[in-house]
Amino acid sequence: MSKYFFSALWALVCLLVISCSPVKVMNHQAAPDFNLSRYRTFGFMDVTAGNSDSANVRVPAEQIAVIQREIANQLERRGLTQSTSNPDLLVNVGVVVLEKNQTRQTNFRTDAPYYTGQRRYSWRSQEVVVGQYKEGTISVHLVDNAQNTLVWSAEAESVVPEKQEKLQERIAEGVAQLFSSLP
Repeated sequence: MSKYFFSALWALVCLLVISCSPVKVMNHQAAPDFNLSRYRTFGFMDVTAGNSDSANVRVPAEQIAVIQREIANQLERRGLTQSTSNPDLLVNVGVVVLEKNQTRQTNFRTDAPYYTGQRRYSWRSQEVVVGQYKEGTISVHLVDNAQNTLVWSAEAESVVPEKQEKLQERIAEGVAQLFSSLP
């Protein structure tokens, strides 16, 4: 087999793995003149957690710390250094976790026999709850500290795993995919 065949096969496998990822990156955009190499240091804005909606799930401080650590790793890989005193780039992190219902649609066949009973039963198609899960969204905004302007933003969402080990893996995977859209 040729070297090109194996290269093409490897590219196809990578594409399939990426397309089957449980993390979905969306709404990523950069300012027209954004260039990450202009910045040397970064720092995190204060994270304030609040539950304004009763459907929101409280995110523990430990998970926020894991998210910030993964973001710091991604920025450090790109040559930036974390700083607490007047950083060039401010990182704003938003996390929302919602409790969702998994449903299925009941469907009655159109060729089913029609039945009229004494008590006037009504048969309707409806959605039936079959399970519950949590869906999490991480949004990251990079802000130029000197000009106080947004230079890059992106969001990633995924189903939140129940097990702690899987959750940390999903956070790492989600942040890595989120930063893959960074120019």
